[in-house]
Amino acid sequence: MKEFSRTVCKIAIPVTIQSMLQSSFSIIDQLMIGQLGSKSIAAVGLGGNFSLIFSVVIGAVGTVAGILIAQFLGAKDEEEAWRGFWVSTLAGVAVAAIFTIGGLFFTGQILRIYTKDAGIVVEGLVYLKLLSFTFIPMAFSSIAAVWLRCREYAAVPLAASLLAVFCNTGLNYVLIFGKFGQKPMGTCGAGLATLISQILNLMFMILGFMYCVQKEKSRITWAVKLKKVTGMEYLAMVMPILFSEFVWSMGQNVFSAVYGHIGTESLAAYTLTTPVQGLFIGAFSGLSAASGVIVGKELGKKEYACAYKDSVKMLLLGAAGTGILAVALVCMAGFYVSFYQVEDSVKEIARCILIIFALYTPVKVQNMILGGGIIRSGGNTKIIMMIDVFGTLAVGIPLCFIAAYIWKLSVIWVYGILSVEEIVRFVITFVMFRKKDWMKSIS
Repeated sequence: MKEFSRTVCKIAIPVTIQSMLQSSFSIIDQLMIGQLGSKSIAAVGLGGNFSLIFSVVIGAVGTVAGILIAQFLGAKDEEEAWRGFWVSTLAGVAVAAIFTIGGLFFTGQILRIYTKDAGIVVEGLVYLKLLSFTFIPMAFSSIAAVWLRCREYAAVPLAASLLAVFCNTGLNYVLIFGKFGQKPMGTCGAGLATLISQILNLMFMILGFMYCVQKEKSRITWAVKLKKVTGMEYLAMVMPILFSEFVWSMGQNVFSAVYGHIGTESLAAYTLTTPVQGLFIGAFSGLSAASGVIVGKELGKKEYACAYKDSVKMLLLGAAGTGILAVALVCMAGFYVSFYQVEDSVKEIARCILIIFALYTPVKVQNMILGGGIIRSGGNTKIIMMIDVFGTLAVGIPLCFIAAYIWKLSVIWVYGILSVEEIVRFVITFVMFRKKDWMKSIS
C-alpha cells in the first residue's frame, strides 16, 4: 500500500498540477482574448481545434510509448525501454511534421471547415500559422515527458510547464494589448506568445531529460527498432489509438462546427467554457497517467492480481474527487463567465454549458482512467478503439445532428444530448474491464 501511494503521489500529483496550471493559464489567455470580442474568441477557438487534433494524435503516440516503457521497465529490460522511447520519438516528430505542413499551407481551408464567417477566418489565419510551428517542439516534449513519468520524474515536465505557462501568460499580456511600448497585436500576439513559450518548454525539457539520464546513470540505447516487439506489433498498438483518438477529435471538431453554424454567439459561448473543461479534466489526468504506469509495470512483472486491485483503487479515487469538483463547478459557473466582456446572452449560454459539463464530469473521468490508462496498459488497444469509435460515430455525432438540424434545438440542448455518448462509452468500457481480458504482458 505504501509503494502504491508513493508512486501515485510521485506521478499523479505533478501531472495533475501541470494539467491544472496549463488549463488555469488558458483561462487567463481566454480572458485576455475575451476583451477583444466574440469574433476574436471564436477565431482563437477554431485555431485551437486544429491544434487539439494534433494534441490527441501525439497523445496516442505517447500512450504507446508509455505502454512500452512501463512494461519493459517492469520486466527490468532497460535496453528495450530505450528502444521504445526512440521509436515513439521518431513517430511523434513524423506526425508533427505532417500537421505543421497542413497548418501552414492549408490554413484557410481548415478554418472554413468550422465557420462561414469571413471575419473569423481572416482573424484566425495568422494565429493558426503561428500555432503550426509549435507542433514539432510539442512532439518531442510529449514523448520525453512520458519517459520521465515512467521513471517517476514527473516533476521535470511540471517545472517545464510552469516556465512555459508563465512565459505564455506574460507575453500574451504584452503582445495582445501592446504593453511596454509594443504595438497591440491581438490574436496574432496570442499565437506568437504560444510559439515562444513552447520553444522554451522544449529547451527546459531537453535539459531536464539529460539531467535525469545522468542521475539514473542509465546507458542510452541509440536505436529506432524494437527487439521484442515487431514493427507490425507496434503498429497494432499505435494505429487503433491513432484511429480512435483521431475519430474522437474529429468528433469534437464536428461538434464545434455545428455550434458555429448554429451561430457565432453559440460558438463563442462554447469556446469560453473549454479552458474550464480542461481544468477539471486536467485535475484527474494525473490518475490516468499514474494508472497507466503502475498497472503497466505490474503487467510487465505478470502480477495480474495486483494490477486489477490497483486499477479499482484508481477508479474509486477518480469517482470521489469528481463528485466534489462537479458540485463546485455548478456553484462557480456564473461567477466565471461574469469576467468576460461579451454579450449577456453569450454569458448565459456558457453558464448553462458548464453546468451540463459538471453533471457529466464523473463519467468523463471514469472513461479517461479506464480507457486512457488502465485497459490500454495491457497493450491491446483495439478494445478502446472500438468503444471510442462506436461512441463518437454511432452515438455522439448522430445525436448532435439530430438535436441541431432536425429538432433545431439551442446549443445548450445540443451539448447536453450529445454528451450522452459518455454514459454509453462508460457502460461498455466497464464491462470490458470486469472481464479482465485486457490484462496482458507484452514482455
